[in-house]
Amino acid sequence: MIIGIGTDIVEVPRIAAKLAKGEGFRNLVFTPYEITYCEKQAAPADSYAARFAAKEAVLKAMGTGWGNGGINFDEIEIRSDEAGKPEVYLIGKGAARYATMGIKKIWVSLSHEKSAAVAMVIIEG
Repeated sequence: MIIGIGTDIVEVPRIAAKLAKGEGFRNLVFTPYEITYCEKQAAPADSYAARFAAKEAVLKAMGTGWGNGGINFDEIEIRSDEAGKPEVYLIGKGAARYATMGIKKIWVSLSHEKSAAVAMVIIEG
């Protein structure tokens, strides 16, 4: 059974500009794993933007906001398996919400092209 669907599109230059301002945005939104992963990529801003879009899509699919009682961005981690397939891991309040919703699997797909990154999330229960 599908519990929720979320999608988000992000302008890569917007994320690149936030990253260029310093570590604040990066450390607020991304986990150490994500930072290490993105910084190793040929186009780090593209990878950060795709992960930001995925986090937004997860929040939409779960029906929660972020911060102020919702899930924080750094409580949603987007990892890649050995083949490069993205996977969603929830931490803290994200994991607690996962448990109460009866979630069995979170499916995620990411794509980026020049100026845009998009993510699609399906939550299965």
